[in-house]
Amino acid sequence: MADAFYKTKYGRNFTAGAGLPVISTDLDSHRIYQFEIQFTGLPANLATYQQDLTLAAKQVTAPGMGVEDIEVNRVNDKIFYPGKASPEEITVTFDNLMLRKTSETLWGWFKATYDPMTGDLTKHSAPGGGTGTFKANRMDIFQLDNTGTVHSTTQLYGVWPKSWKAAEFNYETNGFHTLEVTFRYDFMDQFDS
Repeated sequence: MADAFYKTKYGRNFTAGAGLPVISTDLDSHRIYQFEIQFTGLPANLATYQQDLTLAAKQVTAPGMGVEDIEVNRVNDKIFYPGKASPEEITVTFDNLMLRKTSETLWGWFKATYDPMTGDLTKHSAPGGGTGTFKANRMDIFQLDNTGTVHSTTQLYGVWPKSWKAAEFNYETNGFHTLEVTFRYDFMDQFDS
């Protein structure tokens, strides 16, 4: 099978003792640490910040969706049908390397969901009047190959921050400060680029 791949991809025939095969990166597994995260269409009430934002992230929990079972019993048979679909939460640990836009934008977005100073729940006003929204249009998680090219994208739609948490403050720890934000989303899509 490898001989056929090399012949098709590189136009070379390999026979025993007639040279070494070229090592292909097309067959490599993709590394879990090669990714970028981008938000598109942040709420308009965050107008002092960017509405499309790419942030450095250290860790992203596995995005996913599940479908509940509908169980149907008939005499001695038990049959299952797909029921209600539900997206899972996703937690992102962001680097907070002295970038004001990271912490300020994420905290401002969380306050658009719930403002602990006023007790307002999704009631911030949009620029020019009217009620703002608390959901971003989309969150893209781009997985990169060994050359830094996007090879697959996971898109989460209707994203909003459910919780915001700063890293532990600890003099004993020798590491960079992070922010951990848990997001909810309405639905998702995944495709290869």
